[in-house]
Amino acid sequence: MQGNGILITVRYLKKRHYDWSTSIAYIVGLMASDGCLQSDGRHLDITSVDTDQLENFNQGIGRIMRISEKSNSSAVTAYRIQFSDVAFYDFLLQVGLTPNKSKTLGKLNIPTEYYAPFLRGLFDGDGSCYGYYDPRWPTSFVYYVSFSSASPAFLDFISTANRQIIGVKGNSIRNRAHSMSLVYGKADSYLLYKSIYKHSEGLFLNRKRSKWEGFINIDGNAIIPD
Repeated sequence: MQGNGILITVRYLKKRHYDWSTSIAYIVGLMASDGCLQSDGRHLDITSVDTDQLENFNQGIGRIMRISEKSNSSAVTAYRIQFSDVAFYDFLLQVGLTPNKSKTLGKLNIPTEYYAPFLRGLFDGDGSCYGYYDPRWPTSFVYYVSFSSASPAFLDFISTANRQIIGVKGNSIRNRAHSMSLVYGKADSYLLYKSIYKHSEGLFLNRKRSKWEGFINIDGNAIIPD
């Protein structure tokens, strides 16, 4: 910008403003898992195989942004949102996200009261659940919930926060081909479910919640919370 012969560098002309809320916490979780901060300081990208997840992102951030197909070498079609938002970029930097975060992500600055919706977004991005009948005891159904990351420091942060805020008792770390998984057994998985879906405001990936809830129902030893 030029003014009175003096060159003035302006980072933004009109800056949006973001405060913590359950919706913002949820999309911070999505960005921590499936998002990318470009190195130019203003552009962001979030990629998913679920268009529902990207629609949730639009709802959470309060904007209607274009969802487009993303070219890749995989047989599975992926979709993404690309946008420029200096305010949200700066907000994420304050939270602790950085460009090229995959292996460098560590402790994030998440207010305790917004940790549960953040974790729901993280689960929708990089979480999974699976269950089966133990062949040793045919009537015994077991299930697990996991969170994946390439950063050990980030999984350590999630493990600690889950103990301190949600009250889980234990977990294990399992190595995968290009990442690690923080895994919880049946009892702790139920505590996580109760916490992250207590106030969901409609922002969750339905297929993942339905699968998790189905495992709880099969188990039959727990009551689905309202």
